[in-house]
Amino acid sequence: MDSAQYTYPSPLASFPSPPALPTGTAADGKSLLNPPSTTLSHAYTSFPPPITNGPRGGFDIHIYHNSSSPSQVTFARELHTRIRLEFPELRIYRFWDKPVGPHTMAMFEVNVFTPAQFGAFVSWLVINRGPLSALVHPNTEDELRDHTQRATWLGEKVMVDTGVFWEMKRREVG
Repeated sequence: MDSAQYTYPSPLASFPSPPALPTGTAADGKSLLNPPSTTLSHAYTSFPPPITNGPRGGFDIHIYHNSSSPSQVTFARELHTRIRLEFPELRIYRFWDKPVGPHTMAMFEVNVFTPAQFGAFVSWLVINRGPLSALVHPNTEDELRDHTQRATWLGEKVMVDTGVFWEMKRREVG
């Protein structure tokens, strides 16, 4: 997806008159000093708009496996079970043994609802996903953009059939 199709507000839009930042370095001699803070960013407790903070879940994580590789199928099934045991508070969908929807490979899906869950689960998955790839995408009102321009990949990128989303957009307009 061509990122030039979208507009991007300034990252400083919510800081119309930002204070001058310190120019010195921290004790490690490499990182920059930041001004002292009395409060944490709201992004620690809720996803920023337009990401949903409701029952839909803020992010979907699709974990792909090659259904014609017995070793990947076994690993993916074991990972699916481990996730259900390790993260029972997350919404975990069934294990698909074939492509489904816009996903061109077999997969299963996990939804996270809070930034804390996102941080815990995605960092855990980075280490434990083995040979599998994962698509991490936000849930907003624009599924096409969520699965393309706003998507993040762990491992190798897997083709997503965006035709489904283009058809949805055509129906919205027509």
